[in-house]
Amino acid sequence: MSRPALPQAIGEIAQVARMNENGEHALADLAAPDAASLFILSFRHRDELLDAASRGGWRALAARRAAGVERRFIASGASLAIVDGRGAFDEAIGAIRMLADPVEANAAAMLVLLSRNDVTRLNDVFAAGATHFLASPFGEPELLQALRFAARHAQRVGSGAISRPALSQEEVLSWSYGRGGLELSAALRTRFGLGEGAISARRAYRLLPAGDRAAARAARARLRADYGSTAFLHAMPGGERVVHHLAVGDGGQVTGLIESLDVGNPLPLRRDALTGLPDAAAARRWLSSQLGEGARPGLLLIGLDRLTTVNTLYGRAAGDALLQAASRRIDSAARDVSRHAWLGRLAGTEFIVGLPHATSEQLSDAADRIAHAVGRRYAGAPELAATIGGAIAQDSEDVGTLLRRASAALSEARDVPGHAILLCDSAATGLIERNQQLAEGLRKAMATGQIDVLFQPQVRIADGGVDGVEALARWHHPEFGELGAQALFGAAERAELVESLSELVQRRALQAAAAWPDSLAGLRLSVNVTAADLARTDFASRMLVAIDASGFPRERLTLEVTEEGLIEDLAAAASALAALRQGGCRVAVDDFGTGYSSLAYLKALPLDYLKLDRRLSQDIAGSPRDRIVVRGVIDMARSLGLGVVAEGVETEEQLGLLAAEGCTLYQGFLFSGPVTSEELAKLAL
Repeated sequence: MSRPALPQAIGEIAQVARMNENGEHALADLAAPDAASLFILSFRHRDELLDAASRGGWRALAARRAAGVERRFIASGASLAIVDGRGAFDEAIGAIRMLADPVEANAAAMLVLLSRNDVTRLNDVFAAGATHFLASPFGEPELLQALRFAARHAQRVGSGAISRPALSQEEVLSWSYGRGGLELSAALRTRFGLGEGAISARRAYRLLPAGDRAAARAARARLRADYGSTAFLHAMPGGERVVHHLAVGDGGQVTGLIESLDVGNPLPLRRDALTGLPDAAAARRWLSSQLGEGARPGLLLIGLDRLTTVNTLYGRAAGDALLQAASRRIDSAARDVSRHAWLGRLAGTEFIVGLPHATSEQLSDAADRIAHAVGRRYAGAPELAATIGGAIAQDSEDVGTLLRRASAALSEARDVPGHAILLCDSAATGLIERNQQLAEGLRKAMATGQIDVLFQPQVRIADGGVDGVEALARWHHPEFGELGAQALFGAAERAELVESLSELVQRRALQAAAAWPDSLAGLRLSVNVTAADLARTDFASRMLVAIDASGFPRERLTLEVTEEGLIEDLAAAASALAALRQGGCRVAVDDFGTGYSSLAYLKALPLDYLKLDRRLSQDIAGSPRDRIVVRGVIDMARSLGLGVVAEGVETEEQLGLLAAEGCTLYQGFLFSGPVTSEELAKLAL
């Protein structure tokens, strides 16, 4: 999928507009003034504008939210600000008012971008303090021309000698990435306590707080999707909030520039606008004061799960209201353990709870209470769940080390099935070290043949015959023995190898199945597809090429989309899966019923099967209510013309009840666990 265009297909317009009357490219004539800097605030089209401005030679910083916009503009040293009000006029007017004084005081200019329908409100734009405007539809050349006109205005007002706060070269936090790795500026090496020399991309990724790595991965994906530049938010050592601006140069070199969001902020306590809680910087100050007084505070990091899905299904307003309700419950539960408990919001769906002078028992009690409180049903809203990692300060430990231990515990807790609590005691520390060792050894394992696949049969309930198999990854580790897909892909996540591992497992499964004996020639093969796979613009075409290269028939292959990672762009995923179905494959949604994304997948994705999550299959032997839920899912699937495969079937009672409700296929240890191709041939006789 190509980079999204600006409204009114700026890419198409620019393709024509780039040629002047002599047939020569005209964009060169629209280049920015030397050393011209630009600040962009766009609520809907930040990355597209940043990309266009960068191509025009502007050194640009960009924001998507108006919070702190005055400070960010001043700190950028820009002579020109863009406020993009297309599709967000009311938010833009507020931002224009906030920027008006700093723009005037710094002899700068402010260009406002408007939708055609909002041109009638130009008086409001003028009164708020804008100096220039441009109304859509417009192309890239028109945008760059408007910037040139606005820049001339700023130059004249400032008499060509505008002086603004700027960082010296010794203070710049920047890096560049090439074949030798990441070359960091001196200031950035100092921030992270690193010595001279380049570092690997993997090590740089691990320097980020665990809660910020998803944003970094998303930014990297945008660059790979042909964006020229993008940005993401994260925290620095010491709690400082920054925006990380990324750009790709003409030679493919990636550069990064880090912009502080805390510049010039005199407030002793900063609060999150949505919840009113102290923010990440305040959390670090609280911890620093505790450690400075010789205390050994306990720390909990709480990640709220399913909230992204709530935003997708019910809208941002519903998600925000649910987040606020959850924050109140976390606060109440923590104060039930200690009336001196301290609560803050780090970012997104992650909260921090501090307990002064905490014992292990208190920390565990607080974690249990918080998990229970968050998981209780909300009036008129879906349920949430919490994953929690924690640690107690050790002697002579600083804030950064304590936070890293708690973040590592939270990261490990997220790898546990369901929703887990992991406190970083000696046992947890051993688990974290083991998982880190797995991540470090995975690339070698992939290259040396330690990764293999086994096959779990999918059985017809009617006659007990094997209908197909699911390919499951296994790691034959020389020290830890055989490791399953969960540990394997958890290591891949830490090592940033998910896409490579998924492709390897799919290829191994296809090769093994293509070599099956004639006795298995009728079996279907199911392989798992991750959200990261579907985020790749060329996934469908690459997958079809891999299938054909293996010799396995397309019509016998099913691609199982797992709910382990939420698919952020369902439209793109649906397009990829539709192409695969058109190519002859079938599609299933795996672990159906484990999360709110199930229904979103059901509505958006082209499917042939539903695979009931093992908990639904096993709960059917529980209460009448459990059986009604399973019956409803099976009836819904049949109404949509979908087949149903029940996973995790372990008892004859479960199988009988599933058969009574109309389920036709199952897999589980009642028939067989995962087996080799040779063992499968014996089972299928």
